[in-house]
Amino acid sequence: MKYTLLLFWATILLHSSISAQSATISVTGEVAHPLQLSAADIAAMKKVTVQATDRDGKAHSYTGVPVADILQRAGVTMGAQLRGENMSKYLLIKSGDGYEVLFSLPELDAAFTDRVVILASQVDGQPLPEGKGPFRIVVPGEKKPARWIWEVTAMTVRFAKE
Repeated sequence: MKYTLLLFWATILLHSSISAQSATISVTGEVAHPLQLSAADIAAMKKVTVQATDRDGKAHSYTGVPVADILQRAGVTMGAQLRGENMSKYLLIKSGDGYEVLFSLPELDAAFTDRVVILASQVDGQPLPEGKGPFRIVVPGEKKPARWIWEVTAMTVRFAKE
């Protein structure tokens, strides 16, 4: 029984590791450089840690890549260039189960806000649990975590007016 349980947990950990390693996130749309980011690409990027309260009111420490850094890598209009018609651009983020959330670009740009929205890969120093990862958007300071989309698969930048 003891060995069966050990084998069961080893299988789950291996499956989680394989799915995390094979995860990719596409960054497309109104970008200069479309991206297909692997887990290794994301792991190599600069990380930050933010404190945020989950749906149950519990405070957690989330670690991940600022979404703005991913957008800059893709050549999205940010900073001083984010003005005029570019102010109507938005980011649509999709999950593996079809859920979608929306952010205006100024909500993600350090020139407009002090809040750092991240693509998290860890919570409280551990990988995100199965079914919530391998990557999740975390939005510190929002009263409801409705935009805390998990199992992120795609980011698309578009114009609101076309």
